[in-house]
Amino acid sequence: MKIGIDAGGTLIKIVQDYADKREYNTRLTTEIDDVIEWLNQQDCESISLTGGNAALINEKLNFDSRVFVEFDAAAKGLEILLEEQGHFLDDYIFTNVGTGTSIHFSNGNSQQRVGGVGTGGGMIQGLGYLLTGIKDYKNLTDTAQNGNRDIIDLKVKHIYKDSEPPISGDLTAANFGNVLHNLDTNFTEADKLASVIGVVGEVITTMSITVAREHNTENVAYIGSSFHNNELLKEVVKDYTVLRGFKPYYIEYGAFSGALGAIHL
Repeated sequence: MKIGIDAGGTLIKIVQDYADKREYNTRLTTEIDDVIEWLNQQDCESISLTGGNAALINEKLNFDSRVFVEFDAAAKGLEILLEEQGHFLDDYIFTNVGTGTSIHFSNGNSQQRVGGVGTGGGMIQGLGYLLTGIKDYKNLTDTAQNGNRDIIDLKVKHIYKDSEPPISGDLTAANFGNVLHNLDTNFTEADKLASVIGVVGEVITTMSITVAREHNTENVAYIGSSFHNNELLKEVVKDYTVLRGFKPYYIEYGAFSGALGAIHL
């Protein structure tokens, strides 16, 4: 068995790679001492580390481990997952949505970080708490699934009520821009959280497709822990990418790309 660890700012992603199977698990970064204790009890062929807290884990292990730059590890892991899931792409942008978001271009042989934005899971959790008082990420994302964004976000179709808009009416003209037009409406926690996830998804997508256009590729692969238990974010990102004329790829187990890639570097 080989173990790969991606120790991020919010979650620790763990991959256990056996000859005939692969296991994926997550732990909170606040549980890092428990993860270190568990690692020190393992009888395995190798342990490979990546992520912002990799050095901390490495210092406390009772044996040698390998440490890799997280961008290279994520690129390698994504390459493996893409092929396993039947996506054979010559080039693509991959957008890693964790606490924040990092954007990369891959030509099939190497990756290059080409951008990033502070919008991601950290914003969903932080702004979501400020608006609703909900701390738990799963509770936040579960609540958001039934929210109504149309009474909070101003769409192009809301502006061009009686005429044909020059661009798609489903594009957002102003996130949270419809609030003052609906002051007699009771905005639920679900509505507020859905709109938070909406703005996060649209910012991430807009950044990604802008970079994709600059690098002459139509393919955008989305990975990262922020998609976990967050069907609304997946939907926003997928629909917005298609709406802008690009091809989105949501990769199963994509959040574990870094941990998996560290094993295979």
